[in-house]
Amino acid sequence: MLELLGEANTVALIGFIGGVALGLAARIGRFCTLGAIEDLLYSSDDRRMRMWGVAIGVAIIGTHLAMANDAMSPLEAAYLDRVWNPIATIVGGLMFGYGMALSGNCGYGALARLGGGDIRAFVIVIVLGLSAYFVMSGPLAHTRVWLFPVETGSATPQGFADLFKTSLGISPLATGLAIGGLILLVSLASKDMLRSPAKIFWGAVVGLVIVSGWIGTYWVANVGFGNEPVETHSFAAPVGDTIYYAMTASGNLLSFSVGSVIGVVFGAFLGSIRKGHFRWEACDDPRELKRQMFGAALMGPGAILAVGCSVGQGLSAFSVLSFSAPVAFVCIMLGAALGLRHMILGFHPAQ
Repeated sequence: MLELLGEANTVALIGFIGGVALGLAARIGRFCTLGAIEDLLYSSDDRRMRMWGVAIGVAIIGTHLAMANDAMSPLEAAYLDRVWNPIATIVGGLMFGYGMALSGNCGYGALARLGGGDIRAFVIVIVLGLSAYFVMSGPLAHTRVWLFPVETGSATPQGFADLFKTSLGISPLATGLAIGGLILLVSLASKDMLRSPAKIFWGAVVGLVIVSGWIGTYWVANVGFGNEPVETHSFAAPVGDTIYYAMTASGNLLSFSVGSVIGVVFGAFLGSIRKGHFRWEACDDPRELKRQMFGAALMGPGAILAVGCSVGQGLSAFSVLSFSAPVAFVCIMLGAALGLRHMILGFHPAQ
C-alpha cells in the first residue's frame, strides 16, 4: 500500500478511515463532549460521560499494548515529547471549554454537525481553524511563545507511565493496563450504562480509533523514507491544516490531520443519512451566530495553548497517559460548565 499510494496519501487514508468511524460515532452513537457535560449537569444522565470513560480506558489499554509490542513509541508522541507547561494547559483548557459551550460544539462536534447539513457548524469550523492558526503560527504566535514558552525534546517522556517506571519500577504496560482497566470498570459500574450496549460499543470504537491513529502513523514513519509525524486524532489545528490544504493542494501534500477532518464530515454524513437526520440548517438569529463565532474564536487559541482539544487532550493525550491530559480534561469541563451556566442561568457576579 505504501508503494502504491505514497506515504502522505497513506497516512491521510488512515486518518480518513478513523475519521469516518468518529463521524459515525457522533451521529449514530451520539458521542459528544458538550452533550455529555450537558446530560451530566442538567439531565442527571451520566451515560454519555461514561461513554467518554469507556473510550479513554480502551484508548489507554490499546495504546500501551501497542507500545509493549513495538507498534508505537512514547518518544514519538508530541504530548510526551513537549515539556509540560501547567499554566498553558489550565488557561487553554478553560478557554476551550468556555468557547465550546458558547459555540454549542467542540471542533469534533462541529464537524459532525456539518456532515449532517448544519451550515452554522461550517461557520464554527472556519472560525475555529483560522483562530487556531492565528495563535499557532500567525500574528500572535510570538506572543503565545513569550507568554507560554514551548520546550520540545524532553529528556524524559512527560507522562505517568514513565514516571512510575523510574520512581517505582512499574512497567509502562502494567501502568497502562491498571489505569485503563480502572477507568473502564468505573465507567461500566452503572446499571443504566450496562443496559445501553450501543453506548458501550461506540465508546469502545472511539477508543480504538485513537489507537489506530498511533499505530498507523508510527508504521508509516518507520517503514517509509519520509518524515511523517506520529500522531492521532485531534480537531483544532488539524481543522486549520485542512483549510490550508484546501487553498494550496496543488503545491501541498495530504496529511493524517486532513484525512481525519474530512473523514469525520463524511462519516457524519453517512450516519445522518442512516438515521434520517440529514437536513440543511442555517442560523436565523444573528445574536446566536455571533455567540457561536465568539466561542469558536476562543476554542482555537485555547486548544493551541492546551496542546489539544477535547479529543486531542481528552482522548489522544490520555491514551499515552501524559501529565497534561487529566488537567486539561478537568479544565475543559469546568470551562464548559461555566459557559453553560452563563447561557442558561445568566451571569451573576458574586455579591
